[in-house]
Amino acid sequence: MSNEREGDRYFYGEAKKKREIPDDVAVVLDFLPHGNPFDKHVEHRRVPLAQVVGYKYFTLFELVVPEGENFEVGEKIYAGPEYVGKGPIKSIFGPISYEDLTTVAKENLVSVLSQIIKENEKYFLKFFNNAGSITLRMHMLELLPGIGKRTLNVMLDERKRKPFESFEDIVQRLTIRGVKIHNIEKVIAERIVKELIGGERYYLFIRPSPNESQAVYLRILDEIYRE
Repeated sequence: MSNEREGDRYFYGEAKKKREIPDDVAVVLDFLPHGNPFDKHVEHRRVPLAQVVGYKYFTLFELVVPEGENFEVGEKIYAGPEYVGKGPIKSIFGPISYEDLTTVAKENLVSVLSQIIKENEKYFLKFFNNAGSITLRMHMLELLPGIGKRTLNVMLDERKRKPFESFEDIVQRLTIRGVKIHNIEKVIAERIVKELIGGERYYLFIRPSPNESQAVYLRILDEIYRE
């Protein structure tokens, strides 16, 4: 059975030909066994649901689950639309915006994203080894928190000598050159959160909302996941 409501994006049961949510695996940001009383959608105020982020494309969405189910923050859930009604998912709703997240979900977002990025380190290393300039004065890497011109120049010089082999390799080689950078996965996660909040000129990882027509989407995730 499938059902859609005008103005919102729902999936009940069967997959749509053009999916609004590209992620089949989600990671829990917050679990609300009694629903979310502050949800702008009335039907979500009294039903158990989980607010989640997609494992691959970082889509924010909600899963409505049966009573009696329990999920932990950071837990992975298979959330392919063909699984709805066959496992512990009654329906999938989304995408939702950053502002739709609960306070708890927002608080967990950086740590959950950091864990996802760490688990997918080999893909994000491609970004550090291949990222280029956006304009004559702006480099993609400068969009990451804490990376200024000096850090950028050292990083570009080091990767020219030899491609980075791990996040730890980046930290160690920059430290030797007198540049401090820590917790690479958190640096990327913080950038992703900024893009989820919106209002950016350039988007590395997250597709900007339709009303941000002047924003530039650089499609980095498509590039790094390409084999």
